[in-house]
Amino acid sequence: MGFFGFEWFDSLTEQGKYVLTRKKANVKYNVVRTLSRSSHYKDEIIQMGLNHNYPCKHPMRLVSVLWGKTWYRYLTNVLDPNLLSAQDVCDLYRRRWRIEDAFSLTKRLLGLSYLWVGGVNGIKMLSLATWIFYAVLNDLCADVAIALQQPLEQISVEMVFRSLYFFNRAQLQNPQLQLIPWLVEHHRSMGLIKAVRRRHRNNAQRSLDIWAPALT
Repeated sequence: MGFFGFEWFDSLTEQGKYVLTRKKANVKYNVVRTLSRSSHYKDEIIQMGLNHNYPCKHPMRLVSVLWGKTWYRYLTNVLDPNLLSAQDVCDLYRRRWRIEDAFSLTKRLLGLSYLWVGGVNGIKMLSLATWIFYAVLNDLCADVAIALQQPLEQISVEMVFRSLYFFNRAQLQNPQLQLIPWLVEHHRSMGLIKAVRRRHRNNAQRSLDIWAPALT
């Protein structure tokens, strides 16, 4: 929301780049075309900046979703729903906090909150090594998700990381062990799959109710 601006949207569109953000409540617009709608969502092409000195030159796409009793409205310059469906617009925006999860895990789990060196070069090396390891850890989680036939979001990055210690101990006794098969075999005892809580089930059912008309 802090980067909301018509000139910025136009600049990104003209450069062939994409944007996804929330719509500010006080922005005036005209509906150019309705792509699809139901009782719980609307997918529209709009023109923004009415009564503005510098209106948005390029049309934008507005996806509105009724979640509970509140309408949430998202803006993107991806106008073709075949490239980015209305449901994908909402799901992508919901994932915006993944970067905060990354910061939390690297600081708390991988120890980046503590710097053991004072020199600039040492800090750069420590930071870079930690982020490289985090990238490798995420690739490992993706492999585990595929092997267990689970969505990546259901795999606990923390527990995959902590299980590496136990795999190392097991491999000392049996050097033939392979990491992914071992993690799959012991995924229950290692707690690699996150528990599905009631609120997660309720949210999944609500999402299904919202988008079911768009899928038929």
